[in-house]
Amino acid sequence: MKTEMITIRDVAKESGFSSTTVSIVLNNAPLARYIPATTKKRIERAAKKLGYRPNLFARSLRSKRSHTVGVMVFDMTDPYCTLVLRGIENSLYQSSYLPILTDVHNERSRFERYLEMLLDRRVEALIVLANWLFVNIDVLADLEKSSIPTVMIGREPQTDSVSSVIVDNELGAQTALEHLVSLGHRKIAFIRGPKTLADSAPRWKGIRNFAKSNNLELDSRLIVDLPESSDPISSFEAGYKLTEDLVKQKHPFTALVAFDDMTAFGAIRALARAGLRVPEHCSVIGFDDVAASSLYTPALTTVRQPMEAMGTMAVSIVLEGINAVLEKREVTAVHRKLAPELAVRESTRTLGT
Repeated sequence: MKTEMITIRDVAKESGFSSTTVSIVLNNAPLARYIPATTKKRIERAAKKLGYRPNLFARSLRSKRSHTVGVMVFDMTDPYCTLVLRGIENSLYQSSYLPILTDVHNERSRFERYLEMLLDRRVEALIVLANWLFVNIDVLADLEKSSIPTVMIGREPQTDSVSSVIVDNELGAQTALEHLVSLGHRKIAFIRGPKTLADSAPRWKGIRNFAKSNNLELDSRLIVDLPESSDPISSFEAGYKLTEDLVKQKHPFTALVAFDDMTAFGAIRALARAGLRVPEHCSVIGFDDVAASSLYTPALTTVRQPMEAMGTMAVSIVLEGINAVLEKREVTAVHRKLAPELAVRESTRTLGT
């Protein structure tokens, strides 16, 4: 059964007023203030009775505004994304903007195609969640050409035109190590992030700086790296395998700093398989505080990224950019670095207790 779309003409016929008057009232045009309240009520009643819905697409073509924001995620299977996307979606909803969500699967060609499609649909801003970015994407050149307000979450772009929201990775890693040292641990193993991942270098820098200023010796035999992979979930398997290798080489350690929570989950599984209980025999700390961290056994001590707040902040930055465009002001890039916080749970404890 085909349902006919109700038009302004239909509402005019039902209410007894001209199409022009109906259009002014239903579009809340500037002239609407001159139309008597009784007329407005009759028109609105007629529109409701007929089930009239405004054609937002036609309206957006006329006003050159779409009230949509493109949201590009590099890998949606990453549990890290969930809370960031919740922050983005919630803030856009409250501001009456519709997100158009794309998952680019870490592929350059898919990224470029989606970007083209989003720009074709006249999105008013872009939020790029660079959560697990390995591929060499010349993202900035493409975005600069589009000249629409853009913010990247999780990566600080080297440009004046793209904004960013990141967590202080250096401080986060330092906080993790400081926690273990305060519990008396000195023989500490480290599973570092993949070398080409943007978060890896600052986190290791935080570890090194803290160790240096506290005369803590880092044993190179207890330092391993996650392999390069385009799949964020792979860090569970890699965390398991690398921890298994660390245990087999018989260099004792009483604590382990994992690159992220998925790595920590893999490490805990490997320690259990080797007959080592966490935290009785080995304390383990993660990074991110993904949803499963508090539900894991044991509940994971981790460095919490303010993920929902990062999503919310990204939206506030692009909305300010949209307003600047509308008011013909210059759009300036904004760079925000948020502090992480320590979430102490059951996977760490004082050495020897």
